[in-house]
Amino acid sequence: MAQSIRLKDESIYRQVLGEVELLNDAGNNFDTEKISSGKQTPVFFGSALTNFGVKTFLDAYLQFAPAPNEHHTETGDVVKPIDTEFSGFVFKIQANMNPNHRDRIAFVRICSGKFERGMDVILTRGNKKMRLSNSTQFMADTRETLDYAVAGDIIGLYDTGNFQIGDTIYSGKKAVQFEKLPQFTPEIFVKVTAKNVMKQKSFHKGIEQLVQEGAIQLYKSYSTGDYILGAVGQLQFEVFQFRMLNEYHSEVLMTPMGKKTARWIEPEQLDEKMSTSRNLLVKDRQDRPLFLFENEFAERWFQDKYPKVKLTAKL
Repeated sequence: MAQSIRLKDESIYRQVLGEVELLNDAGNNFDTEKISSGKQTPVFFGSALTNFGVKTFLDAYLQFAPAPNEHHTETGDVVKPIDTEFSGFVFKIQANMNPNHRDRIAFVRICSGKFERGMDVILTRGNKKMRLSNSTQFMADTRETLDYAVAGDIIGLYDTGNFQIGDTIYSGKKAVQFEKLPQFTPEIFVKVTAKNVMKQKSFHKGIEQLVQEGAIQLYKSYSTGDYILGAVGQLQFEVFQFRMLNEYHSEVLMTPMGKKTARWIEPEQLDEKMSTSRNLLVKDRQDRPLFLFENEFAERWFQDKYPKVKLTAKL
């Protein structure tokens, strides 16, 4: 009892009481149904550095993590995890997992069937046949070759540039294309150039590989071909700049362009004379044309001037 009395006098005790009170006021009641439907995310407190709360978190994760779920295709079909034919989609690409080897890993979530190393699959985009002979799995900072996996598992495939985020792979006779992953339209933009013109090869390779990860978007000026990067937040540019220097040994210069509104236009409706200082004409990685509008007023002015032109926020 004496120890409890002394504890109440300590500042850490008062801090804990304040934080608990904040959780009671700002937090939501734990609801397993909302968690399963993606409407609520549980928050765990702990530290991997000091190994505090790690086992508690893992035990809770096993208890509340949802089982493999069904997935919808673009044609309206439903793929269930118990289906026998293999299918999966690429949800992440990471370059330089091992900087010494410049490797590139495509992370695939298995949606149905089973994966076996060396199996043949079809990449829906381009209807390309390929063999999955180089697969791996990760645990913390270690990796090992993966021979077998089932629906709900995540596997890493060594990639030389075949995969893109959102790709579907499948086996069997019926083609499968899962619904597109949500993609955020960039809001802020910068022009990017190599500081050292003698390192253009490293500069172009770094941009190509980092853009494929999906955190930033790459555009090119229609008139000059200058590189323009788009992102949702400033931190993504800073991470890009750091990785270009440390992984590709290419120091880059980034010139802020501020906030822009990106709108795509059908190629057959495009007239390059539509571009002004308030709506910059660029093209994306697939060479599709779009305008970067200075603000909403500039976009409304454009639509008033070209009422038959259709602008879209996403493709």
